Order: sequence, then structure tokens, then C-alpha cells
Amino acid sequence: MNEATTVTYSIAEVLKSIENKLDKMDEKFESKFEKFEDKLDKIDKKFEGKFDTLQKDVADLKVGQATLTEKVGSMDKRLEKVESEQDTMVKAISDLQGFRSLILPVVVGGVSAVIGAVLTAMLRWLYIGTLE
Repeated sequence: MNEATTVTYSIAEVLKSIENKLDKMDEKFESKFEKFEDKLDKIDKKFEGKFDTLQKDVADLKVGQATLTEKVGSMDKRLEKVESEQDTMVKAISDLQGFRSLILPVVVGGVSAVIGAVLTAMLRWLYIGTLE
């Protein structure tokens, strides 16, 4: 029952069989490796395209930021000018309000002087007219 089975193969045949199997495995490996390299190349090209787009977008953002900074600086100068003009106008209005309080007495005094002069002239005319 436990008799050994003897198979007679030449070493050359066994080695040739192993070599054929290794060659087939090598071909499969090369095929898989080429597919892997192709996929890696596609991913690399896609990444480079996205990276280039990203670089362009960053450059555009920098230009936009510089433009905004310039505009903000310009707006700041204009705002300072407006604030300065506003201060001048507030002072002028304040001076006018002070002057307005003087206008009424001056006008009343002037009108009183004119009315007094007119009345005096009329009274003189009437008085002189009665004397004649």
C-alpha cells in the first residue's frame, strides 16, 4: 500500500517547464506594469493640468488683490478728503449760526434807524409845513 511511485523526468525537462512558467509570469507582470505606468502617466498629466490651472488662479487672485488694495487706498484718500471738507463745512455752519444770532439785532437796529430817520424826516416836514 505504501509503495513509492517513481517518475522519471530529466532535469532539463523540469528546468524547461519552470523556465516556461517563469516566462509566462514575467509576461503577465510586464503587462500589468505597463498598464500601471499608463494609468500613472494619465494621473500625472491630469495633476499637471490642475496644478497649472491652480497656479493661474492664484496669479489672477494676486492681481485682483493688488487692484483691490489700490482701490481701497484710493477710496481711503477720497474719504479723508470728504471728512476734511465735512469738518470745514461744520465749522462754516457753526460760524454762520453764531453770525445768525448777530444778524437779527443788526437788522432790527438798521430797520429801527431807517424808520427813525423816516419818521424824523416826516415830522420835520409836517412841522415845517405847519409853520409856513
